[in-house]
Parts: sequence; structure tokens; C-alpha cells
Amino acid sequence: MKWFVNGRQKQTAKASSAYERCEKLEKQVLKTFNVAPIDGVLDDQIQHKIDMKTKPLGALGGLESIAFQIARIQNTLVPSVNKAKMIVFAADHGAVAKGISAFPQEVTPQMVGNFLAGGAAVSVFSQQHNVPLKVVDVGVKVDMPDHPLLSQRKVAYGSKDFSETAALTLDEVNRALEAGAAEVTDAVDEGVELLMFGEMGIGNTGVSSCMLSAISGVEAKQTTGRGTGLDSEGVSKKALIIDQALQRAASELNKPAGEWAPWEVATQVGGLEILAMAGAMLRSAELKKPYVVDGFICTVALLFAKQVQAEVVAYAIFAHQSNEQAHQVLLEAFDATPILKLDLRLGEGSGAILSYPIIQSAVTFFNNMASFEAAGVTNVS
Repeated sequence: MKWFVNGRQKQTAKASSAYERCEKLEKQVLKTFNVAPIDGVLDDQIQHKIDMKTKPLGALGGLESIAFQIARIQNTLVPSVNKAKMIVFAADHGAVAKGISAFPQEVTPQMVGNFLAGGAAVSVFSQQHNVPLKVVDVGVKVDMPDHPLLSQRKVAYGSKDFSETAALTLDEVNRALEAGAAEVTDAVDEGVELLMFGEMGIGNTGVSSCMLSAISGVEAKQTTGRGTGLDSEGVSKKALIIDQALQRAASELNKPAGEWAPWEVATQVGGLEILAMAGAMLRSAELKKPYVVDGFICTVALLFAKQVQAEVVAYAIFAHQSNEQAHQVLLEAFDATPILKLDLRLGEGSGAILSYPIIQSAVTFFNNMASFEAAGVTNVS
């Protein structure tokens, strides 16, 4: 299966003029980010430092790739990820009423409360690794009480049912992108060197599948999985609802999925927490900070971010391959080798925080492991 991630698919001649009008409108209305390519001026020195450690060439495998990427992003031979932060974005989705999730919508605020109380997986793992956690309400259906770990950035009380109407307005899309960007700006102002992102929103696996189909043109039956535990009948129902959303939007836009501009994908079938993650990724890259991509939902957020600004991918570290059926193919389309494969399907950023000690180890060997010359060891490579 060949999925599209390297720029927009070529539109048909029939849709060409309409597409060009959309392009012009998009430039006027969708929030923009200025992500610079990584210049690579230190690439040779970084690789030389890795190769001269007291080990055979390439013997530390993926750790060497992680170390190279972080040193390259930070443009230094002494990289650091000692100060990290986990940011979890939360929102609800109107299509849950149609049955795209095994769980009811009231679980979203309940789980947000669990995050804040320290009882969720991402909470305990963040505590284990001494990483501060921030939960960001961008679209939970109810008002959450103030809490030191909660950032109140509500854009709307959830999205609309995308099988019946556009999920979001353009203003809501931009405010979600801005919410994610603002959280990253605040974190970097605090001195954070590595960002990790997660999400909470009942139904957001289905919304992510719909966004993936909208961007790639791949049929819903290939992008839809079990999410939080749907049986085969439930998966088929979810795919049918996603198909209805795609057909409705295609009729409204007068062009098929796979040919929509980013703002059209976002308004027609987007989710607020997914878009906030995309904004956070774009802002991280804009500020030249590495960030960790969690599972399927987070990877779809990156796919959307790539449609906005292609250079954003170079700053991404892929944490794990989830148990969602479309995630492996999506990772392959990114040519990404994730750090972990534990059959996780929890979300929350749980895979991202679990990958953190491995990322730390990559930087530690790069900075502290002796070279052949310093250790007086003969280099036979």
C-alpha cells in the first residue's frame, strides 16, 4: 500500500482552478509557521565523534541515530535533553455520538481528572522519569476545574459531528494551532530542551483515521482500527461513519479526499487536540527543538503538520509503533524507525515518555563515552 506523505497529491485538471483558489485562501487564513531546514554544518563532526567512541562502527545501532539527530537539531557537539516536558492535549469529538468509540464521551473529562490526580499511565511514567506533565484543555465538552497541572486553552466544547457537517470553523482550527504553539513557547521559555506530546479525547482514533484518509486518499477500511477496543463489527461501523464524513466533505468541497488543502482537512474532519499537537510540533521545529512523536494519533498530527510545513519532520523523534493497524504503514511512509515496539494502544503520550530514558542514553553515550584516543584503545575499524 503506497501512502502519500511527501507533499500534496496532484489534483485533477477538473479541480485545478478550484484548488488554486483554495491555495490562495489558505495562505490568507491558515496560521503559518516558519520552520527552517536543519543546516547540517556539524554533520561530519557529529558522525566522527560517534564513530570514534570505544566501540565497533555502528555497534550502538539506533542510539547512534538518535544522538546524531539531536546533536544536529541542537547544532552542537554537546547536546542535552536533561530538561524535558510532557504536554497532553485534550478535546472531545461530536462523531462519538454515532458510535466511533467503545467508550462514552464522559470518559474524556474523567481521564483528564485522572491525569491531574497522578493516576494515569502517562502521569506515573512522567513521575518515574522526573518529567513535568502539563494537560491542556483545548476542547473538552465540560469545563474542567482549575488545577496547577492544567492549562485552560479551550477553543470549543468539542468538535461537531463530521459525518453531518464540518467539524470545525477555520477560526477554531487556527486557535487550536495557536494553543499548541503557545504551550511550546512557554515550555521553551522555561528552558525545556525536549518536548513530548500526547492526547486524550474519546473518539480521537477515529478522527485520526478520517484525517489520514482525507490527506492520503486511502479508503477508511484501510485506515480504521480497533482504537480503545472495538470488535470487528465496531470497526466496520466506525469505517462506515468515516466514509460518510469523507463523502459529505468531498461533495461540499467538490473534490475527492487526497486533494484537499490543509485548512480543508482541518475544518472538515479535524480534531482540536490533534490540531493542537500539530501546532506544538510546528512551533517546536520553528524554535529548533526536538520533539517526540507518540503513537498513531500523534503521527497523524505530524502528517497534518507536514502538509503545513514540510521541514517539521526533521525535528521529530518517533517513539513507538502502536498496535493500531494503520500506524505501521504510516511510519513506513515517513521512513521512520521507532524506538519501541510494545504493542501499545493507549495514547496519552505513554509511548513517548517510555522512550525518554533511551533518548537520554543516546545523548549520554555521545557526551560521556570515551573515544579510542582518550581511552588509549586501539581502533581497528
